[in-house]
Amino acid sequence: MRKMLLAAGLAVAAAPAIAQVGNSQGLVAVQIQNVDILNNFLNDTQIAALNELGVPITVQAPISVAATVCDTTVALLSAQRKANSPATCDAASGSAALADIVQRQKLKQNK
Repeated sequence: MRKMLLAAGLAVAAAPAIAQVGNSQGLVAVQIQNVDILNNFLNDTQIAALNELGVPITVQAPISVAATVCDTTVALLSAQRKANSPATCDAASGSAALADIVQRQKLKQNK
């Protein structure tokens, strides 16, 4: 019984540390100035809805997605965060991952 309680206690104590490691990279505010970069990933109705929202469109994306679509590096975006400034970038290209994020955050659509 003691071993079970000890194991349960250790699992609860380790949970916050695991959560911190999983989110250590954080999110980056990605601005989309031209929704046409998502043409290959969204349908015409979705593109039209985004155009109605107006640009720029800003979404919160994982740092790896942001680095890819903003044509920068994870290291550069991480340095922005470490300097206590919010990590932001402008999307230079689209991706399936960015399109999924836009669908969820701006169009409120889940796959």
